[in-house]
Amino acid sequence: MSQDIVRNFERVSADLVQKASVHQAAIFADVAGRRGVMHGRISALRPHMKVAGPALTVEVRPGDNLMIHAAIAMAKPGDVLVIDGKADQTAALMGTIMMTACKQLGIAGVIVDAAVRDSLEIEEMDFPVFSVGTNPNGPTKNIGGRIGHPISCGGVSVNPGDFVLADADGIVVVEREKLPGLLPLADKKVVDEAKRIAQIKLGNTSASWLLPSLVAAGVLKEGETL
Repeated sequence: MSQDIVRNFERVSADLVQKASVHQAAIFADVAGRRGVMHGRISALRPHMKVAGPALTVEVRPGDNLMIHAAIAMAKPGDVLVIDGKADQTAALMGTIMMTACKQLGIAGVIVDAAVRDSLEIEEMDFPVFSVGTNPNGPTKNIGGRIGHPISCGGVSVNPGDFVLADADGIVVVEREKLPGLLPLADKKVVDEAKRIAQIKLGNTSASWLLPSLVAAGVLKEGETL
């Protein structure tokens, strides 16, 4: 097989995906040090859409989807197609036919740094898609690319098998080997935020860190208050 296609690579485990998928993308963005978040140009086709799973990476030339067809044929159930489409919006790289095939094969969802089309039909399918928007123009299918290689998608490095989590807020990528260590931190952050929200609802709206931070930033002098 061509060196442009890497068929076998280690994926983040299904057990870890299940545990991590309960969280919001924002939680992992915070505990990962605010790294690994894709550019906001790539967003959910509809706000209710959410997807989590190991990345099957694809790189294509702008406006051409030949290698996406190949990736769909190679994908394993639970994979998330993560496609570097060079942020092109002049043509849709995928539509209803390809998304239907993805869903039928058990692919968890699609994240594409390019446009898609047939958005109303995709919404009715209840299949999660994240893109830079829509365009009714169709793609070409005759230019090679790469599958299963490291890519840049939305300004973030994505390696095949990395954990990706996408929801209404955006998309975060966590390196496969780092996910086990970040899961306890994500769980703790959810608990801590729930406690803080409960305090706010009881009237404790003051943030303990605010005054020291304002002093450190030179906004207030030592001993001053708001």
